[in-house]
Amino acid sequence: MASIKENLEHVTAQLPKGVQLVAVSKFHPVEELREAYDAGQRLFGENRVQELVAKAPQLPENIRWHFIGHLQKNKVRMLMPHVSVIESVDSVKLLQLIEKEASRIDRTVEVLLQLHVAQEETKSGFSIDEVLEAAEAGELTENLPHVRVCGVMAMASLTDDMEQVAREFDLVRRTYCTLKDGCFDESPYFNHLSMGMSDDWPVAVKYGATLVRIGTAVFGPRKY
Repeated sequence: MASIKENLEHVTAQLPKGVQLVAVSKFHPVEELREAYDAGQRLFGENRVQELVAKAPQLPENIRWHFIGHLQKNKVRMLMPHVSVIESVDSVKLLQLIEKEASRIDRTVEVLLQLHVAQEETKSGFSIDEVLEAAEAGELTENLPHVRVCGVMAMASLTDDMEQVAREFDLVRRTYCTLKDGCFDESPYFNHLSMGMSDDWPVAVKYGATLVRIGTAVFGPRKY
């Protein structure tokens, strides 16, 4: 069985220049994250606030923690001191709350706007119409001095039909381009497209992903 270091080397060797790996470490113990850190990994993704908050103090401070799960409003304050990027901003109200909590502790937080393009209703995110309407209304750019919107994030449908996955990633890419050419045209930060996981990241890369979120191919099956 390959080590975490060997897995990381295998995955990163396949990523084109300009594409970064977010190692999805949810349900994996701190010891395994440290092994990945020692192998050079610096971006880690967690989808439960309590788990990220528990792990962060046990690991080096130069780790960039990406929160990738559904963020409940009552957990924003707890998350704020530890997180570098919140990838799962799925509403204007959540964006405004992140601004409020970031302002409270006088820091700037990077976020991605989560788009809902998958067929599963259980997945959250802005619909394409919602995000474009919010952009038109200035709700993604105005009165947010402590929030840096750096791009979009999405998950494709859980399916073996890679043509469907490709269509969904293409829609995300086109929406990203619309936002970048529109309300974010003067932003030096709006540069990231986070999509693709262990099973579909090669498709995501074809459609412009700059961040891929990979867990199983790095850490192996989850430790529940």
